[in-house]
Amino acid sequence: MASFVYQFIEQHAQKSPEAVALTLKSSTLTYGELHLQVERFASAITQLGLTRYDRVGIYLHKTMETVVSIFGTNAASGVFVPINPVLKAPQVNHIVNDCDIKFLITNRGRFNSIKHELANMPSLKAVIIIDDDVSSYDYTAFEVVSWPDIMSNQSNASPGMPKTADDMAAILYTSGSTGKPKGVVLSHNNLVQGAISVATYLENDSEDVILSVLPLSFDYGLSQLTTAFYVGASCILLDYLLANDVVKTIERFGVTGVACVPPLWSQLCALNWSENAGHSVRYFTNSGGALTTTNLKQLQSLMPNAKPYLMYGLTEAFRSTYLPPEEVESRPTSMGKAIPNAEVMVVRPDGTECQPEEAGELVHRGPLVSLGYWNAKEKTEQRFKPAPGQPEGIINPELAVWSGDTVKKDKEGFLYFVSRTDEMIKTSGYRVSPMEIEEILYQFKGVAEAVALGIKHEQLGQAILVIACFSHNDSDQSKPLMQHCQKLLANYMVPKDIIVLDNLPHNANGKIDRAYLNKHYKNYYTE
Repeated sequence: MASFVYQFIEQHAQKSPEAVALTLKSSTLTYGELHLQVERFASAITQLGLTRYDRVGIYLHKTMETVVSIFGTNAASGVFVPINPVLKAPQVNHIVNDCDIKFLITNRGRFNSIKHELANMPSLKAVIIIDDDVSSYDYTAFEVVSWPDIMSNQSNASPGMPKTADDMAAILYTSGSTGKPKGVVLSHNNLVQGAISVATYLENDSEDVILSVLPLSFDYGLSQLTTAFYVGASCILLDYLLANDVVKTIERFGVTGVACVPPLWSQLCALNWSENAGHSVRYFTNSGGALTTTNLKQLQSLMPNAKPYLMYGLTEAFRSTYLPPEEVESRPTSMGKAIPNAEVMVVRPDGTECQPEEAGELVHRGPLVSLGYWNAKEKTEQRFKPAPGQPEGIINPELAVWSGDTVKKDKEGFLYFVSRTDEMIKTSGYRVSPMEIEEILYQFKGVAEAVALGIKHEQLGQAILVIACFSHNDSDQSKPLMQHCQKLLANYMVPKDIIVLDNLPHNANGKIDRAYLNKHYKNYYTE
């Protein structure tokens, strides 16, 4: 069995070199070709100066180069950091500086969008541009090189391989309720065991054609690659502009496995599928929020041969639970039970296990538990704590992820989501920090106070609603404030609406009364 995630590709290159690993529009890469490119990239980035544990930022849409960068970085003992391509310069700057990215792989358009921030990224050693002649790029603080040049150069540099399966392999950035996104550190073993666990209950094999439609910076999206490569399946890369692109791709390539988040499923349900468009689909999965029973029934009709898998996960532990397809009809609101090779508990604040129907915090233990948050000791200690129920004689107890989610289990052990214990917004499958939005709001001249709320929304799960007041009220500033947000925030973080009040309510401690505002506006998008 592979110890390192990039070895999935190597194994199938040896076993079935002509099998198709990746498809992007009309282009394909076989496992043999992909393995060769991964090795070549590992050598090239080593020649550029990468050493063990160096972070490599990948700020790209879904391309062949994106996938080669991910696995080639690991083959050279580096750490890949996928940066969501919809992020704007301020968010990219935060990620680059937070984990000291040394190498950044991007394209011309995205490079130009962040070039005014490059002076504020002192850790950068080299930028690799995949689609442009770099002869006109003149930067002294770092080297700018082209992807074709480094991949065509037959470097003799021998990349340093990772030493153990516990070596750091990736950092995935995820938002919490307080402050800017945190980097979740994953080991090779996390990625390998995650792929094995998911492939086991989805019953994946080399005949599968898996659609990659979600961002690769999202653990759920990355899983489509690792699971496909673990079993030697084919993966279809898709950056969709319209939901109809997804349907067309499923029909064109005979897709057998589809993973989406509730807002995208909702869009797909609203389309007119051709008669046989979804007949090839063997299974579909949902995570990132609850799927409505109405949409679930529609999807089962549109993909009549598919088994539905309703899943729950958190980046800190990759994937935690799934509801077996045979239980979906009788328990459509359940999160299911623990995935293979993981234990999920429902515990009280003192760590003792809850009784059936008693609400408590979900705690996940096992080999999928990540290495904590990058360079954030206090936040790591808050979330990663000793797993409950271990013998007192263990001096260095195993750590578990305390999710912050309140759940309960029924008498048969099936789990049900109750609530979150923090103020994180879950919109369009993304986790968004209110404070990150509010930081941008306060950069707009005249904003005296502002708060970002997550309000229940049928399609988005939660929609972002901003309530603000200004130090002067001579004109309506909601439209220019929205334009300010659109310029500086990723699209999924932009408020759906902005309400301007004369004053914001405060609690007894003098803080903005979020609880009152949440209650007052809870039906804003449903009335």
